[in-house]
Amino acid sequence: MAPVEKDPVTGRYTTGHEWDGIRELNTPLPRWWILVFWVCVIWSIGYWILMPTWPLLNGYTPGILGYSSRADLETELAAQKASRAVWLNRIESLPAASVEADPELLTYARAGGRIAFEENCAPCHGIGGVGAFGYPTLADDEWLWGGTIDEIEQTIKFGVRNSNPNSHQSEMPKFGADGILTPEQIEQVADYVLTVADRSPVATLPGAAIFAENCAVCHGESGEGNKEIGAPALNNQIWLYASKLGNQTPEVRNAEIRATVISQVTRPRHGAMPAWSERLGPGTIRMLAVYVHTLGGGR
Repeated sequence: MAPVEKDPVTGRYTTGHEWDGIRELNTPLPRWWILVFWVCVIWSIGYWILMPTWPLLNGYTPGILGYSSRADLETELAAQKASRAVWLNRIESLPAASVEADPELLTYARAGGRIAFEENCAPCHGIGGVGAFGYPTLADDEWLWGGTIDEIEQTIKFGVRNSNPNSHQSEMPKFGADGILTPEQIEQVADYVLTVADRSPVATLPGAAIFAENCAVCHGESGEGNKEIGAPALNNQIWLYASKLGNQTPEVRNAEIRATVISQVTRPRHGAMPAWSERLGPGTIRMLAVYVHTLGGGR
């Protein structure tokens, strides 16, 4: 500490602090700063009194005005719900096909369905229903459980392979893991399935007889599939568990698909889908059905 003395240049007293020969002046704060400070203090006191501010053990001080952002949100949501009720009531009271037939309702349902789809379905099926590895594309005309609007709505409502008693249920046998077929037979079936996928099945291949005996009962004699039990078609070059990249050479792509078929026949993977009726209202589900049906592949 240095002695407090008057600075000869400014005429102000020092504070007694000194660093490397530099002495700190005892300069008062500007008047405007003092005024702003006290205005803020008075404002904060008024805010404490008027607005909810202080936390308590079981809540908070509500303030004289009783303002609540949560209450404002609930009011806005209630008003929004009331404005939508007219449309949703009409949508819920009509069959899905009738909603599509009404241009006004169709526009509203598609807009609402798109929002609901992006919030709930897009994480698996992709924006616009383009699909992903292990998740079916919804924008084409290939459907595991049927592509009519009523069938789509049924699938959305109750889902696939979940605990809901009305959900779609099916299971492919573990032909390899359970010893139903030998590894050699599974490879032969895979080779035959590749010809089915090209729509040019070779009946003379050893896998043709194995396919007819073990696979045709679900997938059809020509690999056309069976939507009643969710058995996918095998004659369309659509592979749920193969990558969707199309830039490989034909040889590499065929090898990948063959490996995928062998894996699925040996120890099949079974996808699941939630029962959205347990999470979403009937109006939202119907709008989802309309949206998905009009993506381009609905039957």
